[in-house]
Amino acid sequence: MSGEARRETGFLLRRLQEGESLSLPHSRPMPSIGKACHELRVKDQNKTWRLFYRVDPDAIVILEVDEKKTQTTRKTTIDLCQQRIKNYEEAKRQSFRKTKS
Repeated sequence: MSGEARRETGFLLRRLQEGESLSLPHSRPMPSIGKACHELRVKDQNKTWRLFYRVDPDAIVILEVDEKKTQTTRKTTIDLCQQRIKNYEEAKRQSFRKTKS
């Protein structure tokens, strides 16, 4: 990812952190991954990057970043994102239990 594309990604992520809801051409919902999951698209010099994320009340959770090569999202990417959500939620539950003890 070029420096310009990284800056664009950071700018879009900052907008999300500030509570803004993005839509096409920058972002689209990804219900196939899960609730509150989206795909952020960032155009680079000769390619487009996909950044899959979930919006939580207290965080923007980055699930995966890859190069857009086809119109559809690979099943392996969807499965990976879903597994990362499960891992994230489990880590949050464990952290919550530790702070309550």
